[in-house]
Amino acid sequence: MESILEKSLVESLIPQKAPFVMVDKLLFFAENNIIAGLTIPESNIFVEEGRFVESGIVEHMAQSVALYTGYQFYLLNEPAPTGYIGSIKDVEVLELPKAGDELVTEVKVIQEFMGITLVDIITKCNDVQIASAQMKTVLAK
Repeated sequence: MESILEKSLVESLIPQKAPFVMVDKLLFFAENNIIAGLTIPESNIFVEEGRFVESGIVEHMAQSVALYTGYQFYLLNEPAPTGYIGSIKDVEVLELPKAGDELVTEVKVIQEFMGITLVDIITKCNDVQIASAQMKTVLAK
């Protein structure tokens, strides 16, 4: 799989729309694994005093999971489904990145069953881990 760096194509793979889009590239995809990216624009709604705040990082993580699901549906020629966060646990934000920084987030699927996906997520900036979480997402019926 080649990386998808075209922002409009990435946006078509997730249900979120501007200004609430927190992923802009799909760097890697495989069964039970995705690496998504975001170059944080200064204009991002989660940038405060030049820093991307915790809630933005968590939303970026959630949209990385949505991108995993959306790309699966894209490969089947079906529209990206809407989903929501069922639960988040063990969230750890070690550092707030700056506007202009690039986030690289790896999602590892632990379990997928009947529209419920359980994942471990690690977000890095400049090859340094800045956040991690475990998240459960649920597809809307």
